[in-house]
Amino acid sequence: MQPFHILLLILAYFGVLFFISYLTSKSATNETFFKANNSSPWYLVAFGMIGASLSGVTFISVPGWVENSQMSYMQMVLGYVLGYAIIGLVLLPLYYRLNLTSIYTYLEDRFGKYSYKTGASFFLLSRTVGASFRLFLVANVLQLILFDAYGILFWVTVVITILLIWLYTFKGGIKTIVWTDTLQTLFMLIAVGVCIVMIKDEMQIDSLFSYVSENRLSKMFFFDNWKAGNFFWNQFFSGAFIAVVMTGLDQDMMQKNLTCRNLQDAQKNMFWFTIVLVIVNFFFLALGVLLTDYAASFDINAHKDNLFPTIAMSGELGMATSLFFLLGLIAAAYSSADSALTSLTTSFSIDILEVEKKYEKSEQVKVRKKIHVLFSLILIATILVFKYFIADESVIANIFKFAGYTYGPLLGLYAFGLFTKLNVADKFVPAVCIIAPILTYLISTYSKNYLDFDFGFFVLVLNGVLTFFGLLTIYKKNISFES
Repeated sequence: MQPFHILLLILAYFGVLFFISYLTSKSATNETFFKANNSSPWYLVAFGMIGASLSGVTFISVPGWVENSQMSYMQMVLGYVLGYAIIGLVLLPLYYRLNLTSIYTYLEDRFGKYSYKTGASFFLLSRTVGASFRLFLVANVLQLILFDAYGILFWVTVVITILLIWLYTFKGGIKTIVWTDTLQTLFMLIAVGVCIVMIKDEMQIDSLFSYVSENRLSKMFFFDNWKAGNFFWNQFFSGAFIAVVMTGLDQDMMQKNLTCRNLQDAQKNMFWFTIVLVIVNFFFLALGVLLTDYAASFDINAHKDNLFPTIAMSGELGMATSLFFLLGLIAAAYSSADSALTSLTTSFSIDILEVEKKYEKSEQVKVRKKIHVLFSLILIATILVFKYFIADESVIANIFKFAGYTYGPLLGLYAFGLFTKLNVADKFVPAVCIIAPILTYLISTYSKNYLDFDFGFFVLVLNGVLTFFGLLTIYKKNISFES
């Protein structure tokens, strides 16, 4: 595809998003921005959450993992099922009963203001870094295939990217995102489907399922070495905890669920979302098998994150493959980034500034709009730091593991609040939540270097456990609390 054609595709894509924004943001208020007036159809939320869960990183990376890791990622996906069941049966009833806008308000009711601010701050930090990292990857791809051809500098690409997100979310917020995420998820799934079909035809494969199931790369379950990062129970329980924390304790993901009309709709959304997500991840891995074999058959030197983009954009699989790959990539990136910007705005407004308590209704919308702009600028600055100051791909890749350290304290806080009736000395909670990730890093590093045991994604669980026991050390007294 020529750069001009890519530019037209992007303009057409955002034209559709702006049209959706126009329709969904009429007479919008803060209630619309934060909770979509509790009017979202559950099936739209469920479908749209697929795109937000996968993100541009998954879209590019998961197919590339197959070459070295086979289909072991499915072990973690199966763990997600357990995690989403906990969200639907434990966390969603709690959030709806308390009628929360920000899920971190629960921490104030349970422990106090310090715990509340700490939980919200960890989310803000983690989501800012995570969303910036995802956008950084996609901005790099767009720079390579489009903006370099027009002599546009990377920082301009980043500013344009964030500006476009701000423009279609600044008024309607989460109400707009519920609908745009649905469209973006559709494009992403079509992209995967088209690529699978085109490679299947090119390689003259009669039965796709037989080919994948009999392939040397299709091994899913690993029980051989309990010390390895891909050991089944390690990945399964890591997946369960990751789902609980990065969906159930994440304002970004839960904000969509809280826009449903009632708890029953939110639970139906979670149930169907879980089923579809498992199927979609299987097809991403099946695509990885096909891409790996295709590259080997045609002597294409592309691996890991470069595998999918290189083959899709080569033109050998036809214009449709390149077209839908681009649509899928853009959709994957923006379905994650737009909701991140909205949830960051929501959390900072409700949790840090407490706009609903400290400002008159006439001022609340103005304050929220300023915060929306502020976080847009923060995302731009963070992406540019990745590009110009860190500028080391291995370091940037490790930053993505940051989530295991920042979400761990949230896991410990909520577990302590839900499964005990103990109170804590609230003012010491920030110290516990800072010390726990530091100890997690030291333990996991020592374990890998000296005991040959790789915690992998299980650092999240370790972090949560350390936070939980840290809270026990600042135990104050028994209280009567019903969770």
